[in-house]
Amino acid sequence: MGEFGKYVLYFLLGGTIVSVSTYLGSQGKSFLAAFASTFPAITGATFILIYLNGGNEAIVSYAKNLLWFVPPWVVYVITMILAVPQVGFWPAMIGSVVLYLGCVGAVKMMIR
Repeated sequence: MGEFGKYVLYFLLGGTIVSVSTYLGSQGKSFLAAFASTFPAITGATFILIYLNGGNEAIVSYAKNLLWFVPPWVVYVITMILAVPQVGFWPAMIGSVVLYLGCVGAVKMMIR
């Protein structure tokens, strides 16, 4: 498979997961939507592709760095849970993303 074909595959995989999550969430099946969104299909596919292109060391490095993004993601999700009922979706979304990026910046500074 050529470089372009790989990126088409990545795009289709990501788009499929977003579509399944959106469909399930809009049908009132929020637990299944959350499961589909967090199922490690994207991460698993990324592991496989990094392994095929970079080997074991690249996978271990990627996995270690991936863990640094868990705390900012938790802050992002908790902020959405708390802020949406208070200020509405769009302000909560913007605030959550800004807070996420701030947390990522703080993590980046901590690991230097």
